[in-house]
Parts: sequence; structure tokens; C-alpha cells
Amino acid sequence: MSRLQLRRWRLLSSPPRGIRGLALLELLALSLAAGTDCPCPEPELCRPIRHHPDFEVFVFDVGQKIWKSYDWSQITTVATFGKYDSELMCYAHSKGARVVLKGDVSLKDIIDPAFRASWIAQKVNLAKTQYMDGINIDIEQEVNCLSPEYDALTALVKETTDTFHREIEGSQVTFDVAWSPKNIDRRCYNYTGIADACDFLFVMSYDEQSQIWSECIAAANAPYNQTLTGYNDYIKMNINPKKLVMGVPWYGYDYTCLNLSEDHVCTIAKVPFRGAPCSDAAGRQVPYKMIMKQINSSISGNQWDKDQQAPYYNYKDPAGHFHQVWYDNPQSISLKATYIQNYGLRGIGMWNANCLDYSGDAVAKQQTEEMWEVLKPKLLQR
Repeated sequence: MSRLQLRRWRLLSSPPRGIRGLALLELLALSLAAGTDCPCPEPELCRPIRHHPDFEVFVFDVGQKIWKSYDWSQITTVATFGKYDSELMCYAHSKGARVVLKGDVSLKDIIDPAFRASWIAQKVNLAKTQYMDGINIDIEQEVNCLSPEYDALTALVKETTDTFHREIEGSQVTFDVAWSPKNIDRRCYNYTGIADACDFLFVMSYDEQSQIWSECIAAANAPYNQTLTGYNDYIKMNINPKKLVMGVPWYGYDYTCLNLSEDHVCTIAKVPFRGAPCSDAAGRQVPYKMIMKQINSSISGNQWDKDQQAPYYNYKDPAGHFHQVWYDNPQSISLKATYIQNYGLRGIGMWNANCLDYSGDAVAKQQTEEMWEVLKPKLLQR
């Protein structure tokens, strides 16, 4: 028996009297409920978060140790897509924020109900072991509308939600969907069924050039009108706006131009994707922090496209090739975020929080604060 276990046994066998004694017993009960392996300095931090906020700020974290610099006054959920970090879990819980697992699985496997049950049990057990508050299901695989995977996916989400809600009080189950419900990237999902089956959908309003059916030219990652059309289409399917969280990109795309015209039209290589002749795979993803460092040395400076309501710039690499970089900034994000307020969406989030510069440099600090600030509902902004 360890010293800690011995102390607990003595407290239970000879409970102290008075208010102080009751407080000690309450703390002991919390500690025992949380488990003897709680990694937090205070055992109650291993308890699941039960509060459901009115406005969701959903943050994806992909690792590293910069999360302490996030704006925790806003965060309600952190989806951990990097290596598990118990310190992050404890810190998030101390701020009242949920920490959820990443859930990914082969769609061919989930046709088998026994496999689904086993997968869900494994995820619930992992969440309990790591004192987490739910799961974010991120699959993004092709599904044919008439395939067995179509119904199996909806069943997986419902069964996952039912099990998590039953096993972990206050837990949250969410599902990531494309910017539009119109079979983006050949993903034919039962969107209304999935929305009904989970707590809410995280709408990935980015990578909107994953299938380019028109001219093969560089364009905005999340153009304004196209982005809002996607939400309108979800709502027209009778999905409650309170089941939708708007995902915005904190990164952009750097395209090498085969030709850059005088009016800034950048022709890109034809890289097919899931049936489309061109795609954003012709470019490479770049985080906001890198974009902010590069823009000052660009040949165009910051440009604004009125049609797409998005910023971009051009630069020349050492080999003499022209590039065009499309991204989102506080101005473009605020325009889309207004929609959240007007249509009563559940909240906002981003891919991903690690894309900003948390170095503490004065200019970077301001840029980072502006990106966090724009997530706030307009009524709460100063």
C-alpha cells in the first residue's frame, strides 16, 4: 500500500470531525472518483466538464507546448490531434474547457456492428483513462450514397454518442463535415442523420478549392459567398443552426504560378482530386505566422479580392518562380463570423490554434491577439 493509499484508508476508517473534516472527506471522494492515477495537481481537475456554454469556441491543437499562450478566456473545447498531453488536460479543465479525443476509423470496417462496438468501447476507455470529455470524429473518407458505409457511418455516430453520454457525464461527441453538404470530395453522408445523432457538427469551411471544376487558377481557401452558401444549404436541410459550428482557417495556400498575369491571375498546375481536374493540392499549406513574416518582402504587398472577400499576395522565390498566397486574416474572418450572429450558429472554431506566432515578439503578439479577438461574438467584442 502506498503512502497516499494508506492516508486515504486512515481517513475513511477514522473520519475527522467538524467542517474541516468534512471538506477533507469531500476532497478524498473527488480523488477516489477521479482515480488514483489523476495527473493533475488537484484531483477535481480530472473530473469531466459538465457545463454546456451558450457559445462554442472549438480549438484544434496539433501538439507542441504553446497551448498556454492560447486565449483561454474564450476556449470551450480543445480537440487534441497531437500526442496526448496530461498537462494540457489539467490546464483546460482548470479553465472550464473540455478536452476531446480525435476519432478516425476505416469506413469499410464500421459496416460490422461488432467492430463498431469494439471501436467505441476502446475510445470510451481511452477517454476515461486520460480524463477526457468526449470525442471529435474526423473521417473525411469517400462514401457512395448507395453504399453500406452510408448507413454504417450514421450508426457509428449515434452509437458513439449514446455510449459516451452514458459512460462519461457531460461528454461531448462532434463530427467534422465539409464546407457544403453537396457531396464535397465524393463524401455522400447522411448529414441530417449525423447532426441528429451527435452534439453538433464542426463545419470545415476551408480547403474549398479541393475540387476545382473551372479554370485552374489560384483562389481563396474559404471565399466568402461560397462559404455562406454551404451554411445556407445545411440549414435548408432542416439542420438546426445550433448544431453548426463554423470552422475557419488559420492557414493559407502557397501556389507556384505557371503564369502570373498583370491583373494577378495565377495559373496553377493541374493536380486532379476525386474526379475534379484541378485542386488545391497544386499548392502547399502555410500557417498564418509564416504568411505574416513573408508578406512584407512580397512583390505585391497585401492585396484584397473584392469578389472572394479574401487577402492574397505575390512573391518571387530564389529560383525566379512567381507564387501567389491566399489566406484568411481578421478582416476576412470577421465578415464570415457575422453570419454566426445573424443565423444563430452554435459557435466558431479553427484549424488550427498552432498556426499563430506565440513568440512574444511585439508585432506577432498583436497579430495573434487580433486573430483570437475576431472569434468573439460581435455583441461581446469591445
